[in-house]
Amino acid sequence: MASSVPSVPELAAEARRVYAQVFGEDAPQVAVCAPGRVNLIGEHTDYNQGFVLPMALPLVTVVVGSKTSGQDVTIVTTTKDAEEPWRVDFSLPSDGSPLSPGLPSWANYVKGVIQHYRAPPVPGFRAVIASSVPLGGGLSSSASLEVAFYTFLQQLKPDDGDKVSKALACQQAEHTHAGVPCGIMDQFVSVLGREGQALLIDCRSLEATPVPLADPGLVILITNSNVKHSLTGSEYPMRRRQCEEVASILGKASLRDVTMKDLDEARARLDDVTYRRARHVIEEIDRTVRAAEALKRGAYKEFGKLMVESHDSLRDLYEVSCSELDELVSAAMEVEGVFGSRMTGGGFGGCTVTLLQAHAIDRTILHIQERYSRSPTFYVTTPSEGARALGLS
Repeated sequence: MASSVPSVPELAAEARRVYAQVFGEDAPQVAVCAPGRVNLIGEHTDYNQGFVLPMALPLVTVVVGSKTSGQDVTIVTTTKDAEEPWRVDFSLPSDGSPLSPGLPSWANYVKGVIQHYRAPPVPGFRAVIASSVPLGGGLSSSASLEVAFYTFLQQLKPDDGDKVSKALACQQAEHTHAGVPCGIMDQFVSVLGREGQALLIDCRSLEATPVPLADPGLVILITNSNVKHSLTGSEYPMRRRQCEEVASILGKASLRDVTMKDLDEARARLDDVTYRRARHVIEEIDRTVRAAEALKRGAYKEFGKLMVESHDSLRDLYEVSCSELDELVSAAMEVEGVFGSRMTGGGFGGCTVTLLQAHAIDRTILHIQERYSRSPTFYVTTPSEGARALGLS
């Protein structure tokens, strides 16, 4: 039924086994992990300075490794879906010159984190990566890798420990080395996630309000459409530019400061597509705040209704859904015990997130399998802990 996800200790054991295989006798000195995330509501609002409501997942990236003398770095990934080669060797520049991105692309996230680490210079090291976060599924495998690596570097050469600055450094890594102009949400929740809580993040002030989500009668089902998306394509940067264009025409710093009244008054100055993009963001910011309030009150039906409204808006106004995601949402909403369902992540494939009663999980999975034209993967999840160092015992 649901996919069985390796536990953190199992992933760490796998990484240690590969470490011994590649590097010989010495056991790694350090082990850390950082989670992927699912965004419950608030999609494409983070880079518009709005609100988002993500939670950290039990799906994590583990990094094990050791400091070496000298400037050489070797990184090995056990993720078979990653671009080959799965081993990368490079030297850290001694003159402080930047590490340039290259191939394989997965190593660029690591290079970016080294580049933006807040306690330079970074020592040489050997490391192995193992992850249970699916690549290209919209569950933030990239932020999970960035934050895990930053946490790893903190064990080798501590910085000041400021968590928000850590998230911002990891976001910078994605901008400069992976070429994705992402908002702050993914890195923020991977660093600051809490067990039993979603986080309402204000992406302008970077304040986070915990929203309890520990009701034992409730689960979050993530359904991976297994349709892959790549956000470095033109669509994501184009959406971001469209939003910035509207804010600029209206003389505002971001769409966070724009009301629907402002937008409607300026409609004659906007083309239809740009208007629809901005309308999604303005309404989604408002929906996210209302959804967090509903969750705090335990008003799950109300929360579910807002999830579906969010999906419809992403499909019709922002145009980042696809037929597979629409199919998954429709199928989930036909099952009794399901409160709400929507696409999550950047779009164009990836996952849906569904809020439902725990007792309805099996029949929901069965119904989706019957109705969906492809082979989905299911993860039954609850909010989990953020990035942390692991014991090596």
